[in-house]
Amino acid sequence: MNEPSSSLEVEATSTVDSDSPPSILIPSLPDDVALQCIARVPRFYHCDLSLVCKSWRSILRSPIFFSTRSQLNCTQCFLFINVRIHGSSFKWFVLGQNPRNARNPRNLSPVLPIPSQAIGSAFAVIGPKIFVIGGSINDIPSTNVWIFDSRFNKWEAGPKMRVGREFAATGVVNGKIYVLGGCVVDSWARSTNWAEVFDPVTGSWTPVPSPVDVREKWMHGSAVIDEKIYAMADRGGIVYDPTKASWGYVSTELDLGWRGRAAVVDGVLYCYDYLGKIRGYDVKEGLWKELKGVEKDLPKFLCGATMANVGGRLCVVWEGKETGKQMEILCAEVEVWKDSCGGLWGSIVWSQVILVIPSGSSIVHCLSVGL
Repeated sequence: MNEPSSSLEVEATSTVDSDSPPSILIPSLPDDVALQCIARVPRFYHCDLSLVCKSWRSILRSPIFFSTRSQLNCTQCFLFINVRIHGSSFKWFVLGQNPRNARNPRNLSPVLPIPSQAIGSAFAVIGPKIFVIGGSINDIPSTNVWIFDSRFNKWEAGPKMRVGREFAATGVVNGKIYVLGGCVVDSWARSTNWAEVFDPVTGSWTPVPSPVDVREKWMHGSAVIDEKIYAMADRGGIVYDPTKASWGYVSTELDLGWRGRAAVVDGVLYCYDYLGKIRGYDVKEGLWKELKGVEKDLPKFLCGATMANVGGRLCVVWEGKETGKQMEILCAEVEVWKDSCGGLWGSIVWSQVILVIPSGSSIVHCLSVGL
């Protein structure tokens, strides 16, 4: 039997009809106890588990199995990567773990492509689901939303936004997706149309009132820190606190250092600056600090790099060298921490080439998803 190439090779095309597990999972054990035993097995081995019997194969595809993993805190984080090929088509991949291969502990597998992905879409993650929001279709901002359920390898169309958007900022707070900017609206309607929020429980979008002096269209970066949404534009940035429904402006210090894709780990916002160095910004201290300890192992990220918090570690994905008609995509997983003096340090856990794509392609984004 061939070894599975990814921990996500179990692609369930359908779910069981009931949330109740099929009987009998493990002889001499109650089904609820057996379910908890199976749910504790790492994701990589689920392909092998599905071969045990029909009951196990069925339970591995059921919603109750994933909810049990979540309740037991057995959820694992996976890095999903979106790339644009030759400036036209889009492809998705997932970086999985391969404990059977000590020399190559990570491998990349293709994910079912999105039916229709636009340029300049925004992205958000809630639990096991990826939301691809808006984007430009024939130079017209779209209201479309696509949702990928990573448990079952399935895309579906989500509820449309109230306003078409491209290059918008997003943030997830208290299980809701907030989308800011990315649209052109008249000044009289700006306070109700510039931002909106999606509630997955009701499946509806509702307006978020915003100040009329918030006039930026394209947002170039966003992050959630301490339940507040930070969004950057060409001329500064804004902060929105959903809990207090209050708006503010990003400090000059944060604005000067934040360009490109960013990730938040332990309350520190990491990104790369104009010199290509990774820096971290602690909102409480109001200071940028260089991430030390990785200078010799990582290149300078002047462009073509993105970051994500994957299980408490900083994962960086970047475009490497081009050879002939091909370009390498590399990834590094970095353990980050503060020393006793507040300095930021990092240690490379692993780093390797994960993908080779045609020259002229580019990285769009990367996202951490729990399964």
